[in-house]
Amino acid sequence: MSAGPFQVTVQPSGRTFSANADEALLAAAIRQGIGLPYGCKDGACGSCKCRKLEGEVVHRAHQSKALSAEEEADGYVLTCSATALTDVVLESRQVTDESAFPIRKMPARVLSLEKKSRDVMIVKLQLPANDQLRYHAGQYVEFILRDGSRRSYSMANAPHQGPGVELHIRHMPGGKFTDHVFGAMKEKEILRVEGPYGSFFLREDSDKPMVLLASGTGFAPIKALIEHLQFKGISRPATLYWGGRRPEDLYLDDWVRERCAELGWLTYVPVISNALPEDNWTGRTGFVHKAVLEDLPDLSGHQVYACGAPIVVDSARDEYSAVARLPPEEFYADAFTTEADKHKDPGT
Repeated sequence: MSAGPFQVTVQPSGRTFSANADEALLAAAIRQGIGLPYGCKDGACGSCKCRKLEGEVVHRAHQSKALSAEEEADGYVLTCSATALTDVVLESRQVTDESAFPIRKMPARVLSLEKKSRDVMIVKLQLPANDQLRYHAGQYVEFILRDGSRRSYSMANAPHQGPGVELHIRHMPGGKFTDHVFGAMKEKEILRVEGPYGSFFLREDSDKPMVLLASGTGFAPIKALIEHLQFKGISRPATLYWGGRRPEDLYLDDWVRERCAELGWLTYVPVISNALPEDNWTGRTGFVHKAVLEDLPDLSGHQVYACGAPIVVDSARDEYSAVARLPPEEFYADAFTTEADKHKDPGT
């Protein structure tokens, strides 16, 4: 058997790229500017799953919820954890070529830290003025920590709001990076970031009404989408469903209400799952993805942009297709997998 490199062909676009024998298919595609859909890059979210039409691959460790043994037997692959053993032909939705902005490493200086709730910090970063980061609203950057490990966060501002970037960071107690953010991080601290990553961004070639579904800090890339829509003068109807456990989890509720007052096309439905009596919450309750189904039992003519906890994103993806007739190709998602998420339930 050949030791590679192997040719990978993506249908129906016909694009091709080469992959080394020890290189994940997705990593090879990103390296060569081929736009394949993906989210976590760590075998945890399933966003990069696609059908293998020809060839042989082997998978590294991944979560079974991202790719089950049955799906693998049926010919599906996770491009983020599959390496080629032969030339391969994949069937995958092509992300437009112009979306493939160059991925670059750069220093970032902490401009400001603003604690918005008990466990959410808004961190604004200054990037090099002479070397701007080009990205789509909805994409993310990775912090490269001193030990080489990485942490991913979505840009919460649209590119035109630059030159810096805004991140919404949730405290995960015991987390190496977020303990630092909520404890020792200071303004002017220098960090290293790499990006942009991700295939979560607005598809501007459609005029379908949109559901924007966010849980917790999954609101960050949704905020960037709203800013981008406003900047471009796009007035497709959009309804934001933002879910949290307690009202304070909707940490930019005022910002959303101000946008709704300005923008005739934007509607806001906040949803709280675990309100306490002292919250005096009188709005919608329950699971945020279920609120969408209550209001929109037929999603066949919509696009959905979903971001946040994997349980919310996965439940929405499954139920909207099965119950509300949403075409699977009109569901765009970015599941916020934590380090804990990535290291539990390794599949075969």
